[in-house]
Amino acid sequence: MKQNIILFKALSDPTRYKILELLLEGEKCVCEIFPHVKRTQGTVSTQLGKLESWRILESRRDGKKIFYKLKDHTICDLFKAVGNKKGNILKKDCCGCKGD
Repeated sequence: MKQNIILFKALSDPTRYKILELLLEGEKCVCEIFPHVKRTQGTVSTQLGKLESWRILESRRDGKKIFYKLKDHTICDLFKAVGNKKGNILKKDCCGCKGD
């Protein structure tokens, strides 16, 4: 139950929602994420840190870049449930997990 509350809390913030929506497409570098959400790199990094601490995302370093991807694939189901516009992505492979 606690993890479900954390997932909804993550989706309640517009910046985090946009980050998670983008990561449905797969792993992304911070430099690819912050222009998409139209926030500063610092703001995005802060939100990515929260999502990682909540075990929703995981990261890996490649040289100077840090790449993020979904760790908790329940996010895919939540985006499906709310009828997200990226539903067509979710019908096939979603962020590395198998969709319907």
